[in-house]
Amino acid sequence: MEIRRLPAEEDAVRRYAEELWLPSHRDLEVAVESHGLAEDVDLVAEEVAFRMDRLDSADYRAWVAIESGSDTATDGVPLAETDSELVGFVTTDRNEAPSVFDRPDRLVIGDIYVRDSHRGTGLAHELVDRAARRARETDCGELALDVDVDNECAVTFYEKLGFEPLRRRLRVDVEDL
Repeated sequence: MEIRRLPAEEDAVRRYAEELWLPSHRDLEVAVESHGLAEDVDLVAEEVAFRMDRLDSADYRAWVAIESGSDTATDGVPLAETDSELVGFVTTDRNEAPSVFDRPDRLVIGDIYVRDSHRGTGLAHELVDRAARRARETDCGELALDVDVDNECAVTFYEKLGFEPLRRRLRVDVEDL
């Protein structure tokens, strides 16, 4: 298994969007009642544009896990061109604490996903470890993330790693007020 930084190259980002990002959100649509994707847009094109903008930020990073079997060399092969399967990803963003607050800077995990075929292999732990390494590299004292309350599998996984609730986010449709 190789975990590689997602480069700000359109072909690589398109492959990531098609093979990892879209499947991860399709899985969430099934697992989480409130998670739905728009139907009237080109999801991959929109995600590529969004991700390309994010990858230009010094605070943002995305990493992709590549299945690198002994018969498939991935070292030095551009992400868009490797024949190896993309099997997971993690995205992070640095959240600097304003000086008026007594809290450490945080590295926030935006998304994390592992394909069904690689769940239970330790890959999710490796992706969180990669995020933790980034937190240390950027002098962030905390690692944080949001998780849907009805995504029980993810909540259980994060709690086993030691994540604890910090806040509770509430929502309401404006028309219901």
